[in-house]
Amino acid sequence: MSTEMLATGRDVLHNQPFSQLLGARLDVFEPGRAQLSLPLAPKLLQQNGFVHGGVLAYLADNALTYAGGSVLGTVLTSEFKINYLRPAHDADQLVALATVVGSGKSQAVCRCDIYLERSGERKLCAAAQGTIRKVD
Repeated sequence: MSTEMLATGRDVLHNQPFSQLLGARLDVFEPGRAQLSLPLAPKLLQQNGFVHGGVLAYLADNALTYAGGSVLGTVLTSEFKINYLRPAHDADQLVALATVVGSGKSQAVCRCDIYLERSGERKLCAAAQGTIRKVD
């Protein structure tokens, strides 16, 4: 893993006020792959005690964009779809792992799995796929 690439990615994350509000961290950023994590906190829950779906969508969107940006440069999300597989609760943190499925000159198709992590064990709670487009 390139420490320079990871440092640049962390600077980008630091300059995203919404990411700072949530407490997101960039753990891996290398060509074709990105991992973001988010410690669980009461402010991220909905009325039934589960992590709000918007938080999971945020993680998917950002991880997909980082993965696509790792091969394209400056990018934006063109579209993405997310499947919520189980309620997110009873975990220390959420971990979003995104990879590039395929890419060309101007876009990349990426996928992302989001896990509940507790004491080092992971359970899949959401899966997403999206198209990431290079910004000219």
